[in-house]
Formats: sequence, structure tokens, C-alpha cells
Amino acid sequence: MPKAALFCSLVVLLSCGLGHAADAKALTIAVIPKGTTHEFWKSIHAGAVKAAREFGAAGQPVKIIWKGPLKEDDRAQQIDVVQGFVTQGVSAIVLAPLDSKALAQPVEQAVDQGIPVVVIDSGLESQKQASFVATNNFAGGQLAGECLGAALAGSGRIALLRYQVGSASTEQREAGFLDAMKKFPKIEIISSDQYTGATRETALTASQNLLNRYKDKLTGVFTPNESSTAGMALALKEVGLTGGPAGEPRRIAHVGFDASEPLIAALAAGDIRGLVVQDPFQMGYLGVKNAVAAATGRTVDKQVDTPLQLVTPENLAQPAIQALIKPPLDQYLDGK
Repeated sequence: MPKAALFCSLVVLLSCGLGHAADAKALTIAVIPKGTTHEFWKSIHAGAVKAAREFGAAGQPVKIIWKGPLKEDDRAQQIDVVQGFVTQGVSAIVLAPLDSKALAQPVEQAVDQGIPVVVIDSGLESQKQASFVATNNFAGGQLAGECLGAALAGSGRIALLRYQVGSASTEQREAGFLDAMKKFPKIEIISSDQYTGATRETALTASQNLLNRYKDKLTGVFTPNESSTAGMALALKEVGLTGGPAGEPRRIAHVGFDASEPLIAALAAGDIRGLVVQDPFQMGYLGVKNAVAAATGRTVDKQVDTPLQLVTPENLAQPAIQALIKPPLDQYLDGK
């Protein structure tokens, strides 16, 4: 290879290897979740911190600023947070948008001002984000539908209790679930137009209302995120309709989405038949990795899929499952 070409190759190689940049400019990455209370977001926060620590150890100082709305339905507050970070002039933003439409303009304004944005978890109706790091939510909904169909031996009456309008991730899960139900012609969907809202409390109320109306008919139900699943699990327990094998009278098979300590406990007890679990720790980690890459002028993949896993009482004890549902939060969030 000619010396000039060799020199150029080395320059490119070193420019990609942040670990060689001992005097690299410190970067500030704003990480904006949909909310800050659910275990899912804490796992994303921990993954983001891990990525920042790795960059720091490699010679690229990275500061994470974690800020999001308290409630997962406060679009106005999340827009204010995005715009506030743009005004501050952060190096990049990692965003889980509450609303696929409402957050598009603030994101595009950030990009237009030279601040790259990596979208995580839930889609955005824009083409300006540097990367989209998320679960294949449609496939996750299909996985849940197949689990519920199997739990009911292909026959029964079910309900889909939706999350909230505008949340792209859960809307895709709901669509995937309904698609999977086409494989089970003997399963009748008797309710699919009710919403839980953003909190466990509103989900509990919506679940209670649904059960008050349909509990004598229902044999199965699907809930598409952590808060909706927690609310339904509690409502079912209150009326003694949790768990039970397929076909057992006065039991409602429940399949949900995401993992938290209460949901895993309900799964272990047989009160929930299956949980479709994402890897939010990896999502936060890759979100920050891509944000730093974009902020330093490197090309990143436009879309990155993070894995899905169906967790059931039968596979719950497997080491790989345990590692997925119990990320090392204390190692990264202790004292935060």
C-alpha cells in the first residue's frame, strides 16, 4: 500500500477509535424517557450510564443528563424538556417520544440546530433522527397473541386493553397482537377499544371497569406495557380470576408486556401466563453509544433492533432469563 494511502487509513482508524483521544472534548448527552417511575425507564437509565462510563474509561468524557416527565401522558412537559436541552446546547439527545407526532417538530428543530437525536423505544414520524433503537414492537405483539392463543387452547373470548393514543410502541404491539389472533378463528375478541392511560392507578381503574362489564364472558386478556399489565394483574387478583390452566372455569389467562418485580412475582405464581420482555438496559446503552457516535461525526445505523423474549412460568428460572429480567440497576444507579 502506498504511504499516503496507509497514512489516510490510519487517520480514519484513529478517528473512529475514541479510546485514543486522550484530550477528546467532553460531551453532554441528554436522555429523555417517557416517564421516570417505571422499572423499564430505570433500566434504560442504567444502560445509558454504563455506556457513558465505558466512553470515559476509553478517553472520551461523557456526561449523562437524565430528565423526563413524571407521567407518561405529559406531552407538553416532554416537549419542554427537549426544547430546554436544545437551548442549553447539549451534544446530543436520546429520546423516547411520548407521542409519535407531537415530538416530531421539537426533534427536527434540535437536528436543525446541529444537535443529533437518537430515538429509542417508540417511533417518531420524522426522518431526521440519527438512529432508532427499539424493539420490533409488532413482532412483540404477535408473540403475545400466540402465547395467549396457546394458553386458551385456541378457543375462548378475550379482550385487548390498550395503553394510550399516540404511543407508537404500544400501538404496534396492539396491532401485532390482533394480527396473531387471526390464527385462532375460535377466539372471539369482545373488547378492543378501551384504554388504560399512563399510570398503574388509571390502568387499575380501567381494568376494573372492563372486568365489571365482561368478567363472566372473558377467558383471556392482553395488556401492552408495564403499567397496563400491573393494573390488570391487580384487578384480576381482586376478583379471584388470576391464572389457572387453559379451560379452567372462572379463570382469565393474562398475557402482558415488560417486566418489573411485581409482574415477575405474579408470573412465578401463575397469575400471569406470559410476559413479552424487552431489553431496556441494552436500549439505553445502545442509545447513548449511537448518540456519541453521531455527535462526533460518525455514521450510525438508521435502525437498531433490540431483542424480545417471551417469559413464562416454565422458563423463568433459566439463567439467561434471570439476567434479562434483573439488570444490575444498583451498579449504575446507586445514589442517583
